[in-house]
Amino acid sequence: MNPPSQGRAEEARRRAQEHFSKAQERESAFVREREKAEAAQAAKTARLRALRLAKEEEDRRNAALKPPQPRRKRPAPGAAKGKAKPG
Repeated sequence: MNPPSQGRAEEARRRAQEHFSKAQERESAFVREREKAEAAQAAKTARLRALRLAKEEEDRRNAALKPPQPRRKRPAPGAAKGKAKPG
């Protein structure tokens, strides 16, 4: 027969092991959740990047098809705006 102190020690060891096992389960669940969130973020980033690149490509194609806008002529440096020259 086991002495009473040995039974208490075994009970304490069993409870400690259960506590440790539960802590490991919580930690692994947390790690899985974090990895899942990181994967979702990476997928979202990849999707948005693909959309941005497609839009930039479409903008480049549209710019190549569109004729350039004529440049506005600047007034001469000494000319007064809206005033007729005397003379």
